[in-house]
Amino acid sequence: MKKITLLLLVVLSQTIFGNTKISETEKLTATCKVWGFLKYYHPKVANGEFNWDQQLIDVLPKIEKAQTKEEFSLVLENWIDNLGPVKEIAPIVQPKDVEYFDENFDLSWFNNKLFSKKLSKKLKFIEDNRFQSNEEFEMGFDALKNVKNYFDLDYNNKSSRIVMLFAYWNLIEYYFPYKYVMDQKWDLSLEQTLPLVIDAKNESDFYIIMRKLSSKLNDGHVEFYIYPSPSSSEIRRYFPADGKIINEKMVVTAILGDSLAQADDIKIGDVITKINDKTIREIILENRDLISASNEPKYLDKLVEKILLSNSDTVKVEFLKDDKYITKTMTWYNYHDSHRNEFKKGAIKKKEKFKLLDNNIGYVDMGVIKDRHVPDMIEALKSTKAIVFDMRNYPKETYESISNFLNPHAKEFCIYTMPCLNYPGRYVWTTEGRKAGFENKDNYKGKVIVLLNEKSISQSEWTAMCFQTAGNTTIIGSQTAGTDGNAIDIDFKKFHTRYTGIGVYYPDRRETQRIGIVPDIEVKPTIKGIQAGKDEVLERALVFIETGK
Repeated sequence: MKKITLLLLVVLSQTIFGNTKISETEKLTATCKVWGFLKYYHPKVANGEFNWDQQLIDVLPKIEKAQTKEEFSLVLENWIDNLGPVKEIAPIVQPKDVEYFDENFDLSWFNNKLFSKKLSKKLKFIEDNRFQSNEEFEMGFDALKNVKNYFDLDYNNKSSRIVMLFAYWNLIEYYFPYKYVMDQKWDLSLEQTLPLVIDAKNESDFYIIMRKLSSKLNDGHVEFYIYPSPSSSEIRRYFPADGKIINEKMVVTAILGDSLAQADDIKIGDVITKINDKTIREIILENRDLISASNEPKYLDKLVEKILLSNSDTVKVEFLKDDKYITKTMTWYNYHDSHRNEFKKGAIKKKEKFKLLDNNIGYVDMGVIKDRHVPDMIEALKSTKAIVFDMRNYPKETYESISNFLNPHAKEFCIYTMPCLNYPGRYVWTTEGRKAGFENKDNYKGKVIVLLNEKSISQSEWTAMCFQTAGNTTIIGSQTAGTDGNAIDIDFKKFHTRYTGIGVYYPDRRETQRIGIVPDIEVKPTIKGIQAGKDEVLERALVFIETGK
């Protein structure tokens, strides 16, 4: 009796597996993973022996017809079999000097409930006998495996939209070093995006969907720029000043076009509360899925540009002045007119590369000074009691020459994780980190102060890590962009995007992505401080230099 019952259960389970209907999203989600895995792992596919995008387009009608798990698995099994036999080379020996970083790595989906055991075994066999590349990872590495194939797809066509989505999703799945610190699981982002891509009415809809998907990376390097079509009548108009979001208000921090600002009585410190009847808070909330940023300060920083850009000549702006709300209907102008100070000789005060402040304190603007200026800076400031390195900007690759001046010894300041091209999805720790300084008895003996904020991104953060090795360094300011590593750009005919390609960590493997460089003394600008013309971060640094507190 027990044997008969067991037999019935087995037959029943097989029948259920074979007859349970599956949704289009379930099928395409699994197909995306299989297609991407084969793209990078199957020896013949990864070697470029097939037009892999066309193979996907050809198999999609069969995927669509499959109604049950059994039919679906059979389509994928036949697809793999038609690629030809995979030569057995397992076990692939792990090099002795390689230490894997596996926070991003997960092929557990081989055991997807939609897959037959036979299909799961085929996938595992391909993993164990995967493609072995002779390529080395370099900054120009093409993770799409021939990006030109995707340059000019017709996104009015559903198949082309699916190809682009699958290619991008798998690019991030296998070659984005910080996938493990995303707010949302990348698998879930695929499941949510697929129905939208399928139902997209036109190219414009598709671009917005892809922009929203890119924002899920939570990476400050990520941009998604849609090129205007030649026939587009869209205009771009700008507010004649720059700003900063503080306490859900926009504060004017710099005037970019003097005459236009004067015409509307706009001054540094003015507070903007609404744009076209939307509060700054509402704008912050409604743009979260359109802008990728590693943390909140960087998101607000990137949002400023969007707020101060309009597709209309006329913009309603509400200001808060003297405790009164004043609404102005402004005319905004093109970039040249609204940023006229850039083009008007003498309108912008030239920034000093370095200077001597009161009380024998040096100051260096890291966004201006270049390598050729460093010897003069050293000569002018070497006898000061402290040097303030203002890195609330993007440095010009002066880290080595300046750290040689600051450091008494060579010291490692960062270590990397790099993609393992022979085992896609896995990363390896570099055997040696990057070092700063050398044996130098004549190194700088005063205090080293580094000023940082949300505009300190990538090289700024990396340079700050470098300067921290001096041993007498204090970081003052606020949370940085939390975006460290090289930016890899991908350009297509109608849009451009980018992402971070390598992982950057402190030598003890502390993370920097999304966290940023943590200040020793936190200082944030205030609305009152900006209105009073103060640089509160620099002022706090000067107090610390004098008091040690």
